[in-house]
Amino acid sequence: MLIIALLAVVVGVCAWNMFGPMVKGAQSVKKLDEGLYYMEYKGDDGLDELIKQGGAESAEKMQHYVINFLSKGYYTPDANPQKNSYGCSTLTAKNTEGHVIMGRNFDYPSGTAMILHTIPDRGYESIATFNIEFYGFGKDWLPEGFANQYMALSGLFFALDGINEKGFAIADLMAGDNVETHQRTEKPDLTTSTAIRYLLKNAASVDEALQLLQGIDMHSDIGSAHHYAVSDATGRSVVVEYVENKMVVTETNAVTNHYLCDAKHNVGLTEGDKRYDVLCQRYEQSNGTMNEKEFTDAIESVSQTGNGKGFMGTLWTMVMNLDKQTVTYYSRRHYDKPFHFGMTRQ
Repeated sequence: MLIIALLAVVVGVCAWNMFGPMVKGAQSVKKLDEGLYYMEYKGDDGLDELIKQGGAESAEKMQHYVINFLSKGYYTPDANPQKNSYGCSTLTAKNTEGHVIMGRNFDYPSGTAMILHTIPDRGYESIATFNIEFYGFGKDWLPEGFANQYMALSGLFFALDGINEKGFAIADLMAGDNVETHQRTEKPDLTTSTAIRYLLKNAASVDEALQLLQGIDMHSDIGSAHHYAVSDATGRSVVVEYVENKMVVTETNAVTNHYLCDAKHNVGLTEGDKRYDVLCQRYEQSNGTMNEKEFTDAIESVSQTGNGKGFMGTLWTMVMNLDKQTVTYYSRRHYDKPFHFGMTRQ
């Protein structure tokens, strides 16, 4: 009986070492607002092993790696990553205290936001967001109940925007056409959303992010073109775009859903879309400095109301202070209901 008891303890300890951090992460899920959930994960985030294995060049291959990581090879559920376009907008400026701030709207016809606060064993702490509808676990899937909360840890490998403990921030936006990027060399492969998690984990600045991007092969998610709005605590702000599978960097404080680089300037800009002009005007009128209310109002002014018939509405808005490494979220244009988060390592 003593031997059996000791074996049970050993098995239990091994199982906890393997799954304990994920169980804790799943149990941390909280519903903050309609369309907005939060969870926290501390431990091995699986990204280093992904890079070591050469990465993955498609959402389907990423999904296979993710499920294997979460289940340690014991489970393989069906998942069909969603492929729908989305509209977004970002602005980077300074507040009246001299801090660099970056705002972002994520516009999409439907979905629910998952905020994932990650404290990895190696790499930078970060707070990132993902639309859980993109997981492909089925219609009306929500991170409720332990099994679904556990599967929501897929967000360790997929992000659409975020900030890390060094004040580096990034957001993914549709770039304006359907020309996919598929770089094919001997470098590790990453998809658009997985690359965001990779950068949040490893980059402390825009310059470091650009160097990291040069070291991977980029592959477009959801069958479309993407570009990144990237900023850091020094105040540098750029858009990263891909033209004929080559990375192009343009300095800018505002980004929406058309190309800004010279090679494809204004490709994707639709008639009547004034979001980029509005953000630029707000920035210029304030000489690049706004108080918190003015900045939030600027981001709100280009948010989308949606009409419930496929027209994009703003699923979430985030305002990040890159100097303080904090972020405020608003779900579905509920600008009277802010949710504030910061880093734990400060």
